[in-house]
Amino acid sequence: MGILDVKDVGKRFGGLQALSDVNLSVKENTCHAIIGPNGAGKSTLLNCLVGKLIPDTGSVMFDGNSVLGRSPHEINQMGISRVFQTPEIFADLTVMENMMIPLFAKRDGAYRLHGIESVSSERELVSMAEQMLEDVNMLDKRHMHSASMSRGDKRRLEMAMCLVQNPKLLLLDEPTAGMARADTNNTIDLLKEIKEKRDITIAIIEHDMHVVFSLADRITVLAQGTPLVEDAPENIKGHPKVQEAYLGEAH
Repeated sequence: MGILDVKDVGKRFGGLQALSDVNLSVKENTCHAIIGPNGAGKSTLLNCLVGKLIPDTGSVMFDGNSVLGRSPHEINQMGISRVFQTPEIFADLTVMENMMIPLFAKRDGAYRLHGIESVSSERELVSMAEQMLEDVNMLDKRHMHSASMSRGDKRRLEMAMCLVQNPKLLLLDEPTAGMARADTNNTIDLLKEIKEKRDITIAIIEHDMHVVFSLADRITVLAQGTPLVEDAPENIKGHPKVQEAYLGEAH
């Protein structure tokens, strides 16, 4: 049993079987990568994990509790945070204001945008936000408007917004998509630091094999909605099924 256990999950959209008999176990305090060619079902699976989709069959258990039928907000409160393919931040707000929103949500169970004006009275939350920004090397940008930042910094901010809630599981959906190589390497370094310093489990969907093999302790390969193989990274590269379904296409 892992902190996240997916058993016999299936999902159909009309005549398309997007997922079929998906079984996956993510062990606590590891980084588990899910890879596969376009159309393999990776995003569909991720959406089933965070409540955006409900599987037609099977079960999804997190920390011993089912996530099925729960709203994305309820799943977030359970301890799962998701980093989206396109950074999901509030572009019209400053970095610090963005950080306060998940802290209010964690405390009150709801997003309270109107509370931002009284940030100065929320000293404990402000201190938590500042500490997290320092941890991700963004404290000097706390007054900057988010819209003016680079994609790499927007991603860093979004991760900080997730981590400040102290999640048990961090789901990453193509976290380096659209990044220059320097920003990609900085993101890898940040995630390595997060793994080393925090009691957290990471599940990542990523096309960039440099990112996958830099971070993953375990890799599951999907093809046509079904897991082909799950193994340690050193055994994935040369696996004939993987070469045929995915890595062979990339090279």
